[in-house]
Amino acid sequence: MKAIASRKRSGTDWERLSTMPVSDIDLSDSPELDSSFFRNATLRMPQPKMPISLRLDQDLVEWYKKRGSGYQTRMNAVLRMYMQAKTGNERRVPSRRLRMAKKCTPSK
Repeated sequence: MKAIASRKRSGTDWERLSTMPVSDIDLSDSPELDSSFFRNATLRMPQPKMPISLRLDQDLVEWYKKRGSGYQTRMNAVLRMYMQAKTGNERRVPSRRLRMAKKCTPSK
């Protein structure tokens, strides 16, 4: 797995965690997966994105960037929702993308 570079400082006490015995870790909220989970699981690969060059208004891009990292994913999700509304295309949007799009919805 690739390490993700982050500018945010972690609140985790890594020193304490690295010396903690495994028996002290509370796993009650993440039960072990058994064979029935994997028997019913399906592998879904993400669709590759098409790199394009797009000219957008500066204030629009700045507005999305102010909402944090992942602004291009949010823009994609908003465009997808618009496309689906206009075409009736009901292709499932992963919940993460939907949350990213909703993050850009202006508050009332």
